[in-house]
Amino acid sequence: MLLPRWMRVAPVLAAATLMGAGCAKSAEVPATPKAPAAAAPAPAAVPVPSPAAEAPSADPAQVLTGIPGMDFSALPPAAKRELATVFSDEFCYCGCPHSLGACLKQHTPCKHAKRMARLSARMVAEGGPASEVIVTLSKYYASFREPRVQLKVDPRMCQGDANAPVTVAEFSDFECPFCGKARPILEGFAKKHPSEVRFCYLPFPLSMHPNAVPAAQAVLWARDQGKFWQMHDALFGQQENLKPEALPALAKSVGLDGDKLAAVLKTEQYKDEIEGFRAQGRMAAINSTPTVFFNGRAYELGFQEGQLEHSMEDEVEWRANNNAWAAD
Repeated sequence: MLLPRWMRVAPVLAAATLMGAGCAKSAEVPATPKAPAAAAPAPAAVPVPSPAAEAPSADPAQVLTGIPGMDFSALPPAAKRELATVFSDEFCYCGCPHSLGACLKQHTPCKHAKRMARLSARMVAEGGPASEVIVTLSKYYASFREPRVQLKVDPRMCQGDANAPVTVAEFSDFECPFCGKARPILEGFAKKHPSEVRFCYLPFPLSMHPNAVPAAQAVLWARDQGKFWQMHDALFGQQENLKPEALPALAKSVGLDGDKLAAVLKTEQYKDEIEGFRAQGRMAAINSTPTVFFNGRAYELGFQEGQLEHSMEDEVEWRANNNAWAAD
């Protein structure tokens, strides 16, 4: 029997990927909850299983085989069991009245089911149990219909085509080790998709990191000298030593005047701008770094190339179809 989503009680997907971890804000920087929408849309009707749909099989082999164009034989046995449960218990996000598994076998032209199946397989391969994968999938696809955050980015702090269909905005802290790990993945993803993705950096220095504000001042000053990304990379390359007295040497390493930076760091020249970025983050209700948005939609899958590409493709389709999924 297929249970409605509200009956599935499970915690959010455990930290199997980098997205599960981050530098949390201290108590000195309280999160501002998201304002409720003026008028909530009517809840979508829960799909009713097709009369032709078969009862879920207890044998994962029967659930996972016989799907045109898809092969899950390389998954470990435990992952196969979890994936079979996902296929039997979850509905395809395109809205058809089938479980995901039934849609894959009975509605073979559906490209959405195949994409959802690949994402699910990646999650269980990383150790995610079916119950948590289902919750993550439900949250992820529901996020497309939620109100988007309006973010103001600085084009001097962006990479890629300004007219790209997807703007990926990252709130980050130069002293956050998780931001340091996410940085090459996000930048590599953006460089691989220059026509589809515009990648923008928004500094969000956390009060728990004593050198985060001076580092943010340094990168904004370098931006004004035309060397934002060079300084950005230099700061992340020396995350363990970002004391104010160490920053002028970093400026010199990227061809800037270190003495001028030292003088700037003694002032509050960039205080208001930094507070402006922080205010944007608080309005977006972020509570850790790194936090990423795809066209103002909070991104919560993970910092792996395949997950980022999956969300990019979903976002391109959603935007191209006027905020809806394309018909199969």
